[in-house]
Amino acid sequence: MTDNDIRREVLACLQYQRSAVRSIVAGLDEDAWHKPVVPSGWNIAGMVEHLGGAEWHWFHAVVADKLVELPGDDEDPPYDPETVVFFSDAPSSEVLAFYREVCDQSDEILAGFSLSDAPRALHRHPGTEITSVHGVILHVIEETAAHSGHLEIARELLDGATRRGMR
Repeated sequence: MTDNDIRREVLACLQYQRSAVRSIVAGLDEDAWHKPVVPSGWNIAGMVEHLGGAEWHWFHAVVADKLVELPGDDEDPPYDPETVVFFSDAPSSEVLAFYREVCDQSDEILAGFSLSDAPRALHRHPGTEITSVHGVILHVIEETAAHSGHLEIARELLDGATRRGMR
């Protein structure tokens, strides 16, 4: 197996996980996007927004060392550990557009790196054991897959829909 084969497989897996997230939330009504269904209080809009933020953090900030602020960063209150994480009241259309845009930009960034390259700004994520772009991609796949499972459970609790994640 060549490096190009490995790259193709890894990027295909990343695309698949992103598509699964979009498939899980497709057709969900606006009220459901904002209704917390678990005791911690997160909602679907917040989780999808978080996944866009994770893409931005790892690919834009850590891999490419881009210091562009995320939309809405200037509006966020200071971090409070008692506040519900992954909650958003933004319209679903905006959340999905943000997620798609960040993923498209991430793909453009990744096109400029080999899997073995070191991320340019690992200092933005202190304590990580990740040392290569390949490791960053695998981490984002892992994060996206875990949260797509959360989204599937939330979707079932909200409207009974199951098997939305494509596999």
